Amino acid sequence: MRIEDYGFIGDLQTSALVGRDGSVDWLCLPSFDSASCFAALLGDSEHGRWLLAPAADITGVTRRYQPGTLVLETDIDTADGSVRLIDFMPRRGSGPPRLVRIVEGLRGRVPMRSSLSVRPDYASITPWIDIVPDGALATAGPSSFHFCTMLPLHVESGTIEADFTTEPGGRHHFTLGWHASFEHAPLVEDAESALARTVKWWRDWTGRCTYEGAFRDEVTTSLTVLKAMTDETTGAIVAAPTTSLPEALGGVRNWDYRYCWLRDSVLALEALLAGGYTEEAIAFRDFMLRVGTGDPAKLQIMYGIRGERRLTEFELGHLPGYEGSRPVRVGNAASEQFQLDVYGEVLGVAHKGAEAVGKIDKHLWPRWRAVIEHTETIWSSPDDGIWETRGPRQHFTQSKVMAWVVFDRAIRLAEQFDLDAPVERWRQTRDLIHREVCERGYDSERGTFTQYYGSAELDSSVLLIPIVGFLPPSDDRVTSTIDAIRRELGRDGFVSRYSTALTDDGLPGDEGQFLACSFWLVSALALNGRVGEARTLFERLLGLTNDLGLLAEEYDVAHQRQVGNFPQAFSHLTLVGAACAITAAESA
Repeated sequence: MRIEDYGFIGDLQTSALVGRDGSVDWLCLPSFDSASCFAALLGDSEHGRWLLAPAADITGVTRRYQPGTLVLETDIDTADGSVRLIDFMPRRGSGPPRLVRIVEGLRGRVPMRSSLSVRPDYASITPWIDIVPDGALATAGPSSFHFCTMLPLHVESGTIEADFTTEPGGRHHFTLGWHASFEHAPLVEDAESALARTVKWWRDWTGRCTYEGAFRDEVTTSLTVLKAMTDETTGAIVAAPTTSLPEALGGVRNWDYRYCWLRDSVLALEALLAGGYTEEAIAFRDFMLRVGTGDPAKLQIMYGIRGERRLTEFELGHLPGYEGSRPVRVGNAASEQFQLDVYGEVLGVAHKGAEAVGKIDKHLWPRWRAVIEHTETIWSSPDDGIWETRGPRQHFTQSKVMAWVVFDRAIRLAEQFDLDAPVERWRQTRDLIHREVCERGYDSERGTFTQYYGSAELDSSVLLIPIVGFLPPSDDRVTSTIDAIRRELGRDGFVSRYSTALTDDGLPGDEGQFLACSFWLVSALALNGRVGEARTLFERLLGLTNDLGLLAEEYDVAHQRQVGNFPQAFSHLTLVGAACAITAAESA
């Protein structure tokens, strides 16, 4: 299936991808970053899945989320009749994770099949399966999977099978739970009770959304996706719940995104606050506070969802990859890179969080100040850049802009909250960085900010210049940079991060058009006073979402398909930011 053929469900600690064909092809238990127990997404049915579908040929499929929820409904038509699949993961709190599936007969008598192939540890193990009174128990190493149903089951080649027939109005219930193999299986909640509880919880949550600007429905959908990718126990937001979905079909640009990037943090905070979700925003800020302080020289670009620092990258050679895109990777070596921009993210989060609550805890100020003072010693160094290129370090323009953000936000915090700080020294450093970027990062002949000092290449990350306030949005240099990026990095109106043909990023091949950069372009256009152009591009970007409103990391213009990990937090949070920028511009 195409990436956009999947739906997304989750319980605020992990998630699953459900295909239009009724197959759950990706699931990691018990956490986002746990080893998968279904990995057909990166291979085939032999690598683990749960197919729940008609036994006959499917003639039509429609699907939707129940309004205001992440409960997925898929209506499937066959020559014999129609059925509805209801898929969801109840919010677990401190309880066990569960994937619940309900099959409802809509029309006719439809023969159905449930085929459950649990393959733990990224499909490296076939578990031992026991049939038990309420279903089956699959055990492998540290994990046990309790499959609960009242239907008769049989096991074939490590797969749990069940056959049944639906009738109009009839409902069949299935639950798959996880628990540690040395523990007894916990009690299983009634599926209908779990459904009612889950629907209520999500509707209560989406009902709190205070955003009333342009494209409210799309913004609410994106905020719901962001909430589902937020670990409720730590406050961390994963970049995506998947690993190794390719940035180019059949290519090697396949990365593990089940971690929390500091790069996304300020924009994520702004998106949550735009929806009125202050509690989630502050929880994410506090996660950042925990991982981003201490020795600032040890600050990483990303962390595990509990703040883990060691995200060692390795390859899974036994998995063939999505449409043959290899290697499949677990972990991310980019966590060991030096990226100057993350220091700007830390101070941006500190400032935005303090604005949201109207105060800053002064006992925390020394932690932030240590980050600022460390940045004073490193801002003039080359780095690996926002995109984690695996080529040589450079003086990336966007990295220097974010170093400027460090001192700009530090000054604002110190002055607004009367904090002890060498404000005049920081002001001098801020102004020095600003002059250097404008002199060395700007090509006056072509009228554009470039990827790094002295380069001819462009980079869409410089669209952040008006968004973070480095230059006024109406500045001629901003206007000409917008035009240059559209002209040189645009493909069918959408923009790439940079030219993979010209930039030495240490990797072969190309990639799709980066959706977050295209949403940045929308925001930059709106700020630049070109609201009509911004709205037109935004509406085209909305046309790239799947039927559930979900976006991957990139869009492949040549193949007209979504590519990259899915769903992608960066795409959805920049969608919210772009909608806010259009709203503000149209209200001005």
